[in-house]
Amino acid sequence: MTTASLTIVVRSTEIDVNGHVNNAKYLEYLEWGREEWYEKAGLYYQVLRDLGVLTVTVNININYRKECVQGEELTIRTFTEKVGNKSFVLRQEIANAADEICIDALVTCVTVDTESRKSVAVPERLREMFSGQ
Repeated sequence: MTTASLTIVVRSTEIDVNGHVNNAKYLEYLEWGREEWYEKAGLYYQVLRDLGVLTVTVNININYRKECVQGEELTIRTFTEKVGNKSFVLRQEIANAADEICIDALVTCVTVDTESRKSVAVPERLREMFSGQ
C-alpha cells in the first residue's frame, strides 16, 4: 500500500469572501496530493503512458469538516483505498497543524487506453500499489 503526504501553506489568493479557503481550492489541493501519490509510487505520467494508460478522475466525494484560513499550514494525505477491474479509489484527507481533519474525500479514477480513450483494466504496475488490501 502506497501513501503520500504533502504540506502546503494557504495563500491569500485561495481565500474567498468568507475569509476561508474557497471550496473549489480544496479540489486543487487534493489534486496536488494525488500527484504526490503518483510520484511517490513511481507512476509518473510517462510511466503510465508507457503502460498504455491514462488515469481519469470520474468521481470525488468530499466532506468539508473544518474551515482553513490564510497562512495556515495544511497536510494533504493520500491513501490507497481499493482497486477494481478498471478503476481504483484513493482516500484523501487534509489536516491542519493540530492534525484536525478539515477535509476528507474518496476519489475514484478510471484507467483508459491512451489511443482509444476507452476504459481498460488497471495495469498490474498500478494494481501493485493496492497490495495488502
